Amino acid sequence: MSEVLVIGHRNPDTDAICSAIGYAEFKRRTGMPEAVAARCGDTNERIDFVLNTFGIPAPRFVANVAPTVRDVMQPRIMSVTPDTTAAKALGMMDEHNIRILPVLDAEQKCRGLLSLFKLSKFLFPAANRLVDSRRVLSSLDNLAATLQGQLLVAHEPDREEDLILMIGAMSLESFGSRLESVPSEKLAIVVGDRWDVQNLAIREGVRVVIVTGGLPVEAKTIEAAKRKQVSLIVSPHDTATTTSLCRAAVAVRHVLNETFLCFREHAPLASVREEATASGHQIFPVLDTTGKTVGILSKTDFLKTVSRKLILVDHNELSQAVHGADEVEVIEIVDHHRIGAMSTDQPILFRNEPVGSTSTIVADCFFREHVELPAPIAGLLLAGIVSDTLNLTSPTTTPRDAETLKQLEKISGVNARGFTEKLFASGSLLTLKPAPQAITTDCKEYVEKNATFSVAQIEEVGFDQFWKRKGDLLAALEAYRERHDYFFAALLVTDVTTQNSLLLVAGATAFTDLIDYPKVEPGIYELQQVVSRKKQLLPYLSHCLRRYVPAAK
Repeated sequence: MSEVLVIGHRNPDTDAICSAIGYAEFKRRTGMPEAVAARCGDTNERIDFVLNTFGIPAPRFVANVAPTVRDVMQPRIMSVTPDTTAAKALGMMDEHNIRILPVLDAEQKCRGLLSLFKLSKFLFPAANRLVDSRRVLSSLDNLAATLQGQLLVAHEPDREEDLILMIGAMSLESFGSRLESVPSEKLAIVVGDRWDVQNLAIREGVRVVIVTGGLPVEAKTIEAAKRKQVSLIVSPHDTATTTSLCRAAVAVRHVLNETFLCFREHAPLASVREEATASGHQIFPVLDTTGKTVGILSKTDFLKTVSRKLILVDHNELSQAVHGADEVEVIEIVDHHRIGAMSTDQPILFRNEPVGSTSTIVADCFFREHVELPAPIAGLLLAGIVSDTLNLTSPTTTPRDAETLKQLEKISGVNARGFTEKLFASGSLLTLKPAPQAITTDCKEYVEKNATFSVAQIEEVGFDQFWKRKGDLLAALEAYRERHDYFFAALLVTDVTTQNSLLLVAGATAFTDLIDYPKVEPGIYELQQVVSRKKQLLPYLSHCLRRYVPAAK
């Protein structure tokens, strides 16, 4: 497969979603048709408001970009049903030069694998089991079809039964003696145009007479067969060929391997590789969530290269990236945050600029390259800017953000100020979400000074809802910290109307004691004129970490 996913960070905010959609559009318009906007987290009410306003669907949800079984499997399945004859299956194997076929039922569930090796053992028994060479396990319908013959008289032709093959190539007396050794209703007699043998077999009531060589059968013989309820088949082949083909009329359900190894289509390739290579199986059915077979995986498929690539927007740290990002190629990064610890195998386009929003950089790509910017995409980029800069009031705002916003207003026909009021009124996380969801909706993970921690942010109109739910939020924050074994977990709750914030921190007392902002209550601090996680809070927390580490030694 070949695709380039343009994707923001985990727990995406409005800017991450809007810049992913916008940059994917830019890449498609500049020669990368395989660029697809994606997300690795849920949208929220404000993001949904933006998408609905401009009539743009949410980016494709991708939880993990690591290569999966589906990426390398063979989606076109060459298979047989349980009722397919061995002869037909052998023909398919020969035509397509394959040695194993999956056996699928009407619901596409795998019943087993049909191998050329096991078929050969059935059709050509070992010397100590020559008695099996006379066994014909089939219905008369399948027998006639396998022989490409004509069923002149058919009595219960669809009934599957275990027959014994006997060739009428001896004197009539000897043939009569042999008939006495086997129950007549179990016999399938193969004979040429010897009418005496044919009629003796019919008089004795054998199950079926197979006349070889495509030779005509006398009318009185046909009438006699009808009276005795003896079925009659004419084979176009000679006696030797007819005899060998009869055993191949068996349905494959009787000769398949019922023990096999299968994998789910979305299983990470790395997790199944060892099990597959260590097994004695050569192919593996691939199943969807309902158990339906959707592909076949072979051992050679593990050698395939998965050509999925990533363009990261609004972040540049693997700790914030979609799961599996370290297993695929990152070809571009477009971001406005600090540069984290990330390395690549090849040089890449890395556009990192000190502006208030990634959407500002994406819009500039359109303007700089003189690429047409559709009005709905301009609206999305406008939403990304006003969301990340609180309509240009955040300290992260730059003159470029303001200039870009003016251009986007003209193209989209949207007034930024009026849109901002609607945007922040469109959904209060503290009203709509349970505390565990609210604290992770816009949450990022960081690693610094050998400490891993998280910083989340919630933007509200006023603090009324916060004070009603402060206890739940503090408890959820501590539970989140313990679950991920973070050094500390922080939550910045920002009032977009006053440009002030409240900071909640769950962590060791020795660290929280270093926070010198006014403490309102245990674990809650007042941060006047602090609204930016990136430019104001994160540098401050890093400073506290630097002070803490020496004290810990």
